[in-house]
Amino acid sequence: MSQSYGKTRWKRFALVMVPSIAATAAIGVSLANSALAASFSVSGQQFKVTVDDLQGEGFSQFGSVDAEKNGTAHPVAVSAFDHAKLKNLCQSVVTDLSGVGLGKWTLVLRAGQSDDVAKQVDAQQLLIDLDQLNADAEFKNINIGQDAATLKGSAVDKLQHDGGKLPSGAQGFAQAAESAHLQHVQQTAWATSAGTFTLNGLKLNINKGSGDGVECY
Repeated sequence: MSQSYGKTRWKRFALVMVPSIAATAAIGVSLANSALAASFSVSGQQFKVTVDDLQGEGFSQFGSVDAEKNGTAHPVAVSAFDHAKLKNLCQSVVTDLSGVGLGKWTLVLRAGQSDDVAKQVDAQQLLIDLDQLNADAEFKNINIGQDAATLKGSAVDKLQHDGGKLPSGAQGFAQAAESAHLQHVQQTAWATSAGTFTLNGLKLNINKGSGDGVECY
């Protein structure tokens, strides 16, 4: 079914919906047309993110490519939110310093841990380039199978303003919804960008080691 109306719930929904064949084909097409998701070269290192609760308005998602400075390409699903509120955000990235005798260290960032919505993380024109996500998800007025070239919203406008292009045709499989409510979010991502990103109650730590109990999950 290409179009769905009203609210749709998907338990433990893997949000990367772009078909694998189309995503693979999109790599060459996207690179050839500079249709890159991020407006910067990614580091080549993924990071983990968890969020207890995300309330997003103006949601869309489509396949694209992130690229490292050396040209290495990474297929991603871009999740775009015109506006989002995030409760209890955690972001972690591991750096291996074994070469200088220090072993592995994990940078952990936390913010928005309050139940008060006003003190949670606030993001405008949020773009998340991810390749894995699990969550309990509810969408309002969702279209599945929409051509990405027809997507609207301030987050999509930001992407194009920064030099990105929306895929179309066989590579342009996308979905869009009036709003999205995600709970118990776990994801791995290559990049995140936003017009504004307000991190209330920001805490940052560098902890020795990696894995369970050190990273976000």
